[in-house]
Amino acid sequence: MTEEVKRNYLEISSLNDLKEGNKPSEDYSLNLIDPINFQLNKFFYKNIGKKHKWVDRLIWDEQKWIDYLSSDKVKTYVLKNKDDLVGFFELILHFEKKEVEIAYFGILEEYQNKKLGSFLLCEAIKKSFTQDISRVWLHTCSLDHKNALNNYISRGMKIFKSEIVKI
Repeated sequence: MTEEVKRNYLEISSLNDLKEGNKPSEDYSLNLIDPINFQLNKFFYKNIGKKHKWVDRLIWDEQKWIDYLSSDKVKTYVLKNKDDLVGFFELILHFEKKEVEIAYFGILEEYQNKKLGSFLLCEAIKKSFTQDISRVWLHTCSLDHKNALNNYISRGMKIFKSEIVKI
């Protein structure tokens, strides 16, 4: 059985276009995962992605995870509430194109609908623009969280391409 999914590609070309979200309490912290921890990426991918049909990486073995995350182009940031995991984002730096892709982005279910997505997205965009780039982009689809597209647009991102794909 195939399903039609609407995929939107969004971008932001300047930090000046970013519309900040609310900052959470001091109990929240955002950190770059260094050194890499493929188990953490895998945990977020599986737990956030299970409701949104993230399936591409479910077949990855340990070495494939390690190889992917060992690239200088890939950076993972994790949001915590004290010691509890909340959410994450993965950035892929495309130096040759002077752009950063927000490859994966999400909040664990127990922390959703608390306005943390707007904060996390702002941080992903700000971290991206610390590089010498001209845009940050991502894609989202109709399988993602119901607030995802609105969050991206509310933060100042603009749709530059839409398509219908069959899965």
